[in-house]
Amino acid sequence: MKKTLALLLALVMVFGLVGCAGGGEEGGNDVDIFAKSEGVMTYEEYAAAELDSEVVIEAFVQAKQSWWEDKATVYTQDNNGAYFLYELACSEEDFAKLTEGTKIRVTGYKAEWAGEVEIIDGTFEILEGNWIAEPMDATDLLASEELIAHQNKKVAFTGMTVEPSIAADGSEVAFLYNWDGSGQDGNDLYFNVSKDGQVYNFCVESYLCDNTTDVYNAVEALNIGDIVDMEGFLYWYEGVNPHITAVTVK
Repeated sequence: MKKTLALLLALVMVFGLVGCAGGGEEGGNDVDIFAKSEGVMTYEEYAAAELDSEVVIEAFVQAKQSWWEDKATVYTQDNNGAYFLYELACSEEDFAKLTEGTKIRVTGYKAEWAGEVEIIDGTFEILEGNWIAEPMDATDLLASEELIAHQNKKVAFTGMTVEPSIAADGSEVAFLYNWDGSGQDGNDLYFNVSKDGQVYNFCVESYLCDNTTDVYNAVEALNIGDIVDMEGFLYWYEGVNPHITAVTVK
């Protein structure tokens, strides 16, 4: 009888320990990947920071634009806002590690160029965590003053109409190589699209999406009057100038 009672008590203790261990593991997985480390700015604090001041942010890589001579240009975002990292100090080996979704901590300086707010002279370290943002539909914000508050985010535009661009010979075309038509295959692509009577100039940045990518080829195949859905990053240059990464003709 005593042996039976002792065995039952032992089994109860074992199951109790297993239950505690399971709870610990579940709690360990319930981590807020967006929580900021000590000394790291929230997006609101970054947005309020003065130009030329030092900033420290944590965000997730959404796309890599270019690498050259140990400098990388990268689009990043967290759950509250986006950060454009211009010529971040980065070896070629580390650039390969900056895959989509990778979490990084960046220390640099807030700057502005032609309306584009960015972080320059930055350094970074890779952190635990991975997250890829869903594009925010910015179609209805295009004509609003609110749009700039979403600068550099991954965005979508739907149901827009391809409008004419004017080539160097005065003819109407669906896109231009370079903003003024002075380029050739392999250069940036510029094209006009409209919504509710307003015309906007969008860009396929060749460093981000070169002439081997689906989006580059899709823009080269556009016709004036096509209705398109698009995705990209809400870049700014003397006004909104989205860097488009996907185009679908409806």
